[in-house]
Amino acid sequence: MDGAWEERPTGTTTIAPGVLVTIARLTALGVPGVTRMAPVAGGVNRLFRRGAGEGVRIEVTENTVSVDLYLVLGPATNVRDVGRKVQAEVASAIENMVGMPVARVDVHVEDFDDLPAAE
Repeated sequence: MDGAWEERPTGTTTIAPGVLVTIARLTALGVPGVTRMAPVAGGVNRLFRRGAGEGVRIEVTENTVSVDLYLVLGPATNVRDVGRKVQAEVASAIENMVGMPVARVDVHVEDFDDLPAAE
């Protein structure tokens, strides 16, 4: 051979829903102002979506991802700025890492962490 790559048959790549949950959760937690994930409320929807126990709901419809994130923010955090940054970064991470389009990223701010007590 003269250094050229041989063409090989292609196969398929499948992405487990848990991978999408992990990407969304870790990306959201990496945004300054997000301190932790909040539990997802129960209900019928919980049975049909993945990641409900991790503060993330992922829904895949026709190979397009929709994300709901349930967040707890730090004290004195600008909710609008953090929400927009989380939406942009989570959508970008999913699209870049797995190549799936993202229809929406909905951010639900469930609470704020308290300020640490002064000693």
